[in-house]
Amino acid sequence: MTSLSHGTADWFSPVSVHHTDQYNSDQLIIRRGQTFQIELDLSRPFNPNTDKLHLEMKTGPLPQVSKRTHIIIPLVDELQDESWEAKIVEQNVNRVKLSVNSPVTAVIGKYKLTITTQCLKTGETTTHDHDKDIYMLFNPWCEDDTVYMEGEKELKEYVLNDTGRIYYGTEKQIGARTWNFGQFDEGILEACLFVLDNSEVPPSGRGDPVNVVRVISAMINSPDDLGVLEGNWSGNYAGGTSPTAWSGSVEILRQYHREGGKPVKYGQCWVFSGVTTTVLRCLGIPTRSVTNFQSAHDTDVSLTTDVYFDENMEPIHHLNSDSVWNFHVWNDCWMARPDMPPGMGGWQAVDSTPQETSHGTFRCGPASLAAIRSGQVYLKFDTPFVFAEVNSDKIYWQRNLDGTFGQIHSEKKAVGHCISTKAVGSDERVDITHLYKYPEGSEEERIAVETACRYGSKPDVYSSPIAEDVRVEVMMEGEGPRMGGDAQLKIVVKNTSSQPRRTTLHSQVAVMYYTGVLKDTVKKDTLNVELNPQEGELGFVRIGILAYYSHYCNSMHTVGSIRYKLSLQGKKRKI
Repeated sequence: MTSLSHGTADWFSPVSVHHTDQYNSDQLIIRRGQTFQIELDLSRPFNPNTDKLHLEMKTGPLPQVSKRTHIIIPLVDELQDESWEAKIVEQNVNRVKLSVNSPVTAVIGKYKLTITTQCLKTGETTTHDHDKDIYMLFNPWCEDDTVYMEGEKELKEYVLNDTGRIYYGTEKQIGARTWNFGQFDEGILEACLFVLDNSEVPPSGRGDPVNVVRVISAMINSPDDLGVLEGNWSGNYAGGTSPTAWSGSVEILRQYHREGGKPVKYGQCWVFSGVTTTVLRCLGIPTRSVTNFQSAHDTDVSLTTDVYFDENMEPIHHLNSDSVWNFHVWNDCWMARPDMPPGMGGWQAVDSTPQETSHGTFRCGPASLAAIRSGQVYLKFDTPFVFAEVNSDKIYWQRNLDGTFGQIHSEKKAVGHCISTKAVGSDERVDITHLYKYPEGSEEERIAVETACRYGSKPDVYSSPIAEDVRVEVMMEGEGPRMGGDAQLKIVVKNTSSQPRRTTLHSQVAVMYYTGVLKDTVKKDTLNVELNPQEGELGFVRIGILAYYSHYCNSMHTVGSIRYKLSLQGKKRKI
């Protein structure tokens, strides 16, 4: 054997076997842990007794054998499941067909292929660099891959479906936005790998989906690493595209790639989530976009949503950094978690919207839904933050004369409602709240909340529970208030004790951004209520359109809702 002829190798493996036939590319796109075939045209017949042949695959800027980014693939008689190896499966004169095996732990990414031959008689060695690349992806069809997902319908939905639905609005008025994920469109695979290349994580870490997901969570936003999207909640989108104008991920990723890593303007949570779904599905990780209604944003790792008042029941704004968003969109991705205790695999929450930093970078997850549900917030990654989003209690605090704060009221069902995603195989909405938490008010749910809070910054929050024998509930008729019309609220106050009670209700009507940030206070009231034992009182509040509409119009692109806040005065006195 002296050399390889021109046009030395052809791809032979049918991409449908690897479930990659939808990618719009003429490169070889394969999934790890699965054999693929190539054909070599040699300058003369191959003789295994006098000739040697091996393949080399390299990925990343500095390929190294020790880091599994420079792969040497020997020719063997029989293939083993867990190794990079090649076997001759057919030989016809100068043409040799090889079956190549890759391990399920292979690093994903773009590889360059080199074919090396050696004649043992003459010692002459010939190498040929193939002109096309090989793209290696995760393999959720392979039982030994950590992203393996059982069920063809689920795989079709969470890996192969290139369109979907993202939900928004309020729990009473849930809207759906059709989103074009477009993970198979021309140039998108290259753009997704460019996102990985633009990160600080070396290619050697791309064999572990936990690492990859964590990197993507950081790289979809831009504050600290020049990621894909720049967030903007101001209502002023000059110099970019309004977040509401996007209907898919394709143009965002193409623009980011085309402009060499310049963040695209602008995104909000559903855009960050949609792009994350595109990238992770493109790389082979089962992923879905998820919407949480009444989503808490815990800023101090207390695992409670805290509201502070002064001695006169006026809000202390500089302390009220926690908020409750009308809705917030993030992602679930599917994988085993060998880095965690048994039972923590399956769906993992991932959030690319830049809210809080994790180990110094704006990212969140992957956090096991099983850990979130049980309150095991000491398990990585960022489980406390996601737990607070879906299951934190809303605690009201009042400042005492000595400057300390005491609890005056708590709402145990204030956050984490109607957690929604698109159903498998249809455009219907499916409620997955039960995957994130036990039924509200159940013993298991209360144990999870109190377990979680013991690991927060206020571990004693449940050590001295407040006696709330006067209860108040605010209800709305039908779907609740709609912008452009009056709103009517029904307030029920009930004395559940065996003694008379006198209490003071403080109410506040405000126009809020959908992120839970206060825009303007519309109306404030104070009402003294006297109740006999086991007595209830019913009242109604009507909020006319003229009371709030001017505030709404001033920032109508970002305002989310009318919000009615009501709290009890701290001390309930016997009559």
